[in-house]
Amino acid sequence: MKVGSNYLGKGRCEFTVWAPYLQEVAVQIISPEDRLIPMVQDDRGYWKVTAEDVDPGTLYFYKLEGSLERPDPASHFQPESVHGPSQVVDRNTMQWNDREWSGIPLEEMIIYELHVGTFTPAGTFDAIIPRLKELQELGVNAIEIMPIAQFPGNRNWGYDGAYLYAVQNSYGGPEALKELVNACHQQGIAVILDVVYNHFGPEGNYIGNFGPFYTATYKTPWGNAINYDDARCDGVRNFFIENALYWFEDYHIDALRLDAVHAIYDLGAKHILYELSERVDALSEQMGKKLYLIAESDLNDVRTIRDRSLGGHGIHAQWSDDFHHTLHTLLTGENIGYYKDFDKCEYLATAIKETFVYSWKFSPFRRRYHGSDATDFTGHQFVVCIQNHDQVGNRMLGERLSKLVSFEALKLAAGTLLLSPNVPLLFMGEEYGEEAPFLYFVSHTDQALVEAVRNGRKEEFKDFHLEGEFQDPFSYVTFFKSKLKWQKRQEGKHKVLLELYQSLIQLRRTLTALKKLDKQNLEASCNETDKLVQIRRWTDESQVFYVLNFNDKEVSFKAAANSGNWNKVLDSADEKWMGTGSTLPELFAGEEQLTIQPQSFALFSL
Repeated sequence: MKVGSNYLGKGRCEFTVWAPYLQEVAVQIISPEDRLIPMVQDDRGYWKVTAEDVDPGTLYFYKLEGSLERPDPASHFQPESVHGPSQVVDRNTMQWNDREWSGIPLEEMIIYELHVGTFTPAGTFDAIIPRLKELQELGVNAIEIMPIAQFPGNRNWGYDGAYLYAVQNSYGGPEALKELVNACHQQGIAVILDVVYNHFGPEGNYIGNFGPFYTATYKTPWGNAINYDDARCDGVRNFFIENALYWFEDYHIDALRLDAVHAIYDLGAKHILYELSERVDALSEQMGKKLYLIAESDLNDVRTIRDRSLGGHGIHAQWSDDFHHTLHTLLTGENIGYYKDFDKCEYLATAIKETFVYSWKFSPFRRRYHGSDATDFTGHQFVVCIQNHDQVGNRMLGERLSKLVSFEALKLAAGTLLLSPNVPLLFMGEEYGEEAPFLYFVSHTDQALVEAVRNGRKEEFKDFHLEGEFQDPFSYVTFFKSKLKWQKRQEGKHKVLLELYQSLIQLRRTLTALKKLDKQNLEASCNETDKLVQIRRWTDESQVFYVLNFNDKEVSFKAAANSGNWNKVLDSADEKWMGTGSTLPELFAGEEQLTIQPQSFALFSL
């Protein structure tokens, strides 16, 4: 069942809202003229009416039980933010130029996560378009946009969205998002949209006035869980599934990143993720274009991506935090909070070879067994990163890796990520070593809520990253500090790092052994004492061998490579990359004694 306002043309508009327990619902038009349009309820709890003399731009509320005025839960645009009226939008005015666009296969994606408000000085969809060419030149072929569902005020990470169908007004609204997607497709770049199906934001959230969208059966970090399996959950499930299809159909989005699916609870026979993937796959078949769902999850549970025919949910890919946590611990030496689970070099070799470090192993941080075995799943079913909005922004000072480790370590991190047999995700600015922080920021209008957010963040930092002065999430300065310093891309070490990222991405696309994300034809070993990881990957056509040195001293080692003429392809210690000079030969025969510079990596091909 489609929900919200659906403009039919010639001044006719269909309104549909799910409110199964209400006795009276009407459309309250407030502009261009004030009038009330009664609605009729069907046997499934949906209130409907097709109204005349309603044109695009019309502002309206729903009037509930004769008195309570509320915005449309499925509003397509909230021009006056979360407390104001909803606006009728003509969904068919966009002149799309992507008819020939067939998308980017998941296994070929180089994902670039960005936040609209801080990616450019203007902080709008329009302002992103001029930068697409540089992202394309970097090698990025998919951008992942942090949530753009309408949130209160004009600055927010996006996870406080209260209107999941409404495109954030301060970013430019519906047409501007469509223009961005259209421009991305012209540049050969797919668009992944981050969506939140585990909670609604606290301000402007009137969804409970319409129906049983919440259940007290389960608790989440944000309060009661979304009602996916309790009484009258049918309309709730429909609301979220239709939202996913809406982004694919109306906005030509290529993939959705599903936020924190571990906070989505459903004990029904058909899990909401199962039904969602089922519906998306059906739409994909209908459109003749592969559409993807990518789940963020900290459960290490392969049921998320297992095929539906085998009892899984059929999601196309999921995140693997173990890769990030292990690499971060190795590079920074931090071992507090959940990082205490990842304090061995061997865990990185495990993460590269087996995906999950914790595959039903005891987790000291969780104090229980955790995870499942992912060795039978292909590399393109997992997204990995060395930084993302959470891992940076949930530090008290919002420090990026560039402020925590040396330049040599930054290069080493880049090599570890882009040579890995998974789908890599870059966080905006990572490619040139951006040093500006990415802090947590909000612009709520409810002062009590602002104070609650401040206190909540302070409480969160009791266990993590205690150093430094607390950054006020409500301050505009906090938001302004988080904007990228784009000009640094062409300066000194930043330019060198950018060129290294470009080279690694190009190698990933041209060397068959790197291009094929196959974990069966992969060997990984680790020398714990020397903090040295060696990887060999191969296909019928090619072989690569690379070594990662996380030691702050040079290390002599016996190469874990079979016999043959191994040619050096890239060494991060080379002077070309502002290194001190390579100690590795241009050619070696396999299983030789070699010496590698501190905090560096080198790639060889056969």
